[in-house]
Amino acid sequence: MSNALNSIFKAQSIAIVGASNDPSKRGHQAIRKLRADGYEGRIYPINPKASEILGLKAYASVLDVSDRVDVVLVCTPAKTLPTILEQCGNKGIPGAVVLAAGFSEIGAEGEVIAQAALAAARKHNVRVVGPNTNGVFNLHNKMNMVGVQDVEPGNIGICSQSGNMMLAFVTEAKRRGGVGFSSYIGVGNQLDVNLAEYLRYFGDDDDTKAPVFYVEGFQDGRAFLETCREVTQKKPVVVYKSGRTEAGQVAASSHTGSLASSFDLTRGLLRQAGATVVEQSDKILSIAEGLSKLAVPQGGRVAILADGGGHATVTVDALVDAGVEIANLSAETIEKLQGALPAAASCINPVDVAGGTDDDPSVSAACAEILLADENVDILMIIGMYGGFAARFNPALLDAEIETSQRLAALPEKYGKPLIVQSVYNTLRPKPIEVLKDAGVPVFVWSEPAVRCVAELIDYARARSRNASSPLVVPDGPTAGGSEILSKVRGSQRDAFYEHEAKDLLAAYDVAVPGQMLARSEEELVRVSGELGDGPMAMKIVSKDILHKSDAGGVKLKLSGENALRQAYREIVANACTYDPDADLHGVLVSPMAQSGVEIIIGVVHDPMFGPVMMFGLGGIFVEVLKDVSFRALPMSRADAEEMIGEIQSSKILDGVRGGLPVDKHALTDLMMKVSQLALAHPEIKEIDLNPVILRSDGYEVVDARMILNSKGH
Repeated sequence: MSNALNSIFKAQSIAIVGASNDPSKRGHQAIRKLRADGYEGRIYPINPKASEILGLKAYASVLDVSDRVDVVLVCTPAKTLPTILEQCGNKGIPGAVVLAAGFSEIGAEGEVIAQAALAAARKHNVRVVGPNTNGVFNLHNKMNMVGVQDVEPGNIGICSQSGNMMLAFVTEAKRRGGVGFSSYIGVGNQLDVNLAEYLRYFGDDDDTKAPVFYVEGFQDGRAFLETCREVTQKKPVVVYKSGRTEAGQVAASSHTGSLASSFDLTRGLLRQAGATVVEQSDKILSIAEGLSKLAVPQGGRVAILADGGGHATVTVDALVDAGVEIANLSAETIEKLQGALPAAASCINPVDVAGGTDDDPSVSAACAEILLADENVDILMIIGMYGGFAARFNPALLDAEIETSQRLAALPEKYGKPLIVQSVYNTLRPKPIEVLKDAGVPVFVWSEPAVRCVAELIDYARARSRNASSPLVVPDGPTAGGSEILSKVRGSQRDAFYEHEAKDLLAAYDVAVPGQMLARSEEELVRVSGELGDGPMAMKIVSKDILHKSDAGGVKLKLSGENALRQAYREIVANACTYDPDADLHGVLVSPMAQSGVEIIIGVVHDPMFGPVMMFGLGGIFVEVLKDVSFRALPMSRADAEEMIGEIQSSKILDGVRGGLPVDKHALTDLMMKVSQLALAHPEIKEIDLNPVILRSDGYEVVDARMILNSKGH
């Protein structure tokens, strides 16, 4: 795919279909902009009614152009597109950028045109950007098919399903300075090229250091995740997903099904793939700038060099809130700082220079080098009023401050560690600040955005390391025992497993399940003591028509002795008949009462955009109340499972509270990986819901298990 998009974005020749001498037409504006920006390739106006446009020879169609054409910009109405793409194919043109609207978004008539256009494109392998796009640009190739003005070339790529968001980025970059763009893709309707293919292009593009995606919806979320996992090994990927309240709904036939239709799912899966997920639109560009310029740190320990206590305190608070570690400086570093700074200075982290730089800005560079040389420091933040010493104290300091900026700018490469600056003078753009920006050092006005950038950089480094060192675990195939159980369920023409069948399937994948006995009649309860022991028992209705057993009065707990079991059996059956007189009652499941512990839920659903997804969180009756859950796409790695456990807000409960023992997280991770293997080996299972699973210090107990097939197993 990269070769086709390279032909578009690095085009040496462009045909403008719908070129015009009318200045109000897009086919006129595109030619004028290309020439104004100094585009060095050839431009071929296509208009059967004109012989010349803007001094360039016009052609009746692309077939009349004798030279090679790399890309066509289509400025004509939707109905013309199938014919134009057919001509592009006959000419051997690899790509087309289509501006027109009026396709599937307007209904059946537009859908017919869209399918005819797609058929022509696929027939000749012409790749289509759009339709309904506002264009593309590659500023390093001086190819601007959008028409935006005065945009600086740089290393941030943009792929957006909103033209206005691109304009917002461009406008903000102009205001801030020091930020530029490589390529922009207006996604449009994604008739042909999808988001995963655009991501692969950015991943291979040397001019792009950090691609930014503004996404309203994925056509193939699974492909995007797989590509993102590869690309983030080379460069950070920033994603903003809008429409957080309208994620696609799935049938809420289980706790997992009802909770999976959320933004939390998309965010969890993108982060699993290594993406940086930004949730505030005004933070997108600043985070992308930082990630595009900063070296990937070896760790997450941050040192702060400040010229005022206020900014230092604000920064430390923000770092702690973001979960970032404040570095402990070595004794040697502290001693060197004490030698460089006045006695009043604080030489522990955060370092407050106490006026030591006011009349000698070079002290900032000296202290920065001392801190970056410390093996306990992975990232350095310079905080306060750097860049404004000449304005604040003495204009004669300007040259010294510029020289200091040059020294500072050289330090990240020398030590292989990121340097970030926060300066109250940034918006005034003094020369010392501009020197830093030109050298690739990110500069922020406020501490909080700078800290957010640091936190995202650390998270990216960890995600990249995790994905490189912990491979996805894929099963060899279904087990013989598992296939036999699935065959039995399919043969009975049921969508839902009986609970004992679900637990038998779990056991076929080495999941530890408690003893169980299916009683089809009251008389069979005489076998309970011999098969399950004399301890207290739990009894539950077994019916393909009753999934939520508690709601139907179909659960009885802490039952001891045959008489209690018989009485409970009669009550359960009576309650089930009252709840659903037409329900098919298969019997009552008896199992030993589980020991006390922490209740959690493990579930798997097949998301329409992302495929199989695992959910983990606190279970029992609180799962849909607290909604404290995490998600990962399957297959996943063991490190993914471990992160899921630590990601929920109530994870500390698993470590033991009020004298309780911590749960066995190793056993929990094993359980999650085995459920993952089961789900992948049997994709015909639409939903898996283990709720609750009781965790203890000595392992786990699967108390309840539900599984639902896709359309009776097909």
